[in-house]
Amino acid sequence: MRFITLLSVFACVVISFPLFDIVPEWSVNTFSLFRGNGCQDRLLKLGPDEYRLASEKEKLALKKANKRFIDMTEQIPIEVAVEQGLIVKPTHSFLQKLFFIGSKQIKTLEKPIPVYNYPKKTKYNSEVKSLYDLINIDGVYENLSNFTSFYTRYYKTESGAESATWLYDQISELIASFKDISIKKVHHKGWNQFSIIVSIPGEVKDKVVVAAHQDSANLILPNLMRAPGADDDGSGTVTTLESLRLILEAYGKGTYKPYNTLEFHWYSAEEGGLLGSIDVFSRYYKANEVVVGMLQQDMTGYTQGSIDAGVEPHFGLIEDYTSIELNNFLKLIIKTYNSIPYHSSECGYACSDHASALENGYPSSFLIESEMKYSNKYIHSVMDTIDRIDFDHVKEHVKLTVAFAYELSLAKKLH
Repeated sequence: MRFITLLSVFACVVISFPLFDIVPEWSVNTFSLFRGNGCQDRLLKLGPDEYRLASEKEKLALKKANKRFIDMTEQIPIEVAVEQGLIVKPTHSFLQKLFFIGSKQIKTLEKPIPVYNYPKKTKYNSEVKSLYDLINIDGVYENLSNFTSFYTRYYKTESGAESATWLYDQISELIASFKDISIKKVHHKGWNQFSIIVSIPGEVKDKVVVAAHQDSANLILPNLMRAPGADDDGSGTVTTLESLRLILEAYGKGTYKPYNTLEFHWYSAEEGGLLGSIDVFSRYYKANEVVVGMLQQDMTGYTQGSIDAGVEPHFGLIEDYTSIELNNFLKLIIKTYNSIPYHSSECGYACSDHASALENGYPSSFLIESEMKYSNKYIHSVMDTIDRIDFDHVKEHVKLTVAFAYELSLAKKLH
């Protein structure tokens, strides 16, 4: 029995990596007989109407081919997806489904995305800009240096869990003197790296969310090879961390108190198919939480691609599969508060955690370091290192994040 168990574990390791290029087909077929809990088929959503089953090996192959997806396995049981025909013939577009099968009764719920009355002009220019003098880029560099020192932050590894603990400790230290501000570990089924949520309570429970993902991945052998992930998404992680620190400066002085509850999120397992964020926002949906706007920043520090192309440093504002109205508000923020422009870009379906918010009916935007064609080509490898990061560019993302969070969390009459 112990031999069979070890063999099944080894089989799962083999089919989870791209070793099929060098392992004979008969070996893969033999190993498939022993597939256990760690390597069962997963239900992936690759577009508004496109579902498929995939093994962990196939998930990795999709990532390497730059095919984006959300791993929906914990949200829609595979047997229910089969019953509903989602895998063979999807039956809905942009209106999502939840299934409750405890009583063998299936209930379908629609999740349309509401339209909010976002501000048409900014109101807190002097208050926000006064915080910019407090940006500590040396501190941002130190945080990213520590964060990239973990061998890998891949969500299934021990060092991935350790990096989450390190990040949690840094955040806990920041909020230690604020008794009304909470920090929460969101534990997920099937892996140890947790997501982190910091909540600054407002007068109402409607939420404004700014977010990044904390995990990294080397797509050659994600469980075994180093993945410093300085840009993807260490840069977004420290951008969000520094933005929290600045907001807390104003909160501690009593010059800022949000009207809408302001949350800072750091998601686990984005590289596994948005697993952490889809879990978070599915929980929010089931709890009837209201999110009036979510901003995801995934890669905020690489400008060399733009420079090499003779293009000005800029933000890449993703305008496909995002909220048009929230994007318009973000354009207002950039025009008012930043010294660089935005360029419109596209990244396809489910290219980062904003897709998990949309999937659950919450308006979301995604801002990246540049147009996608100029973005960092060293990600998902050992070469995604801190020496490639432009910290002046990170500073612009911090300025934007603070302004977005400040203005939207104080906005009233959004409904």
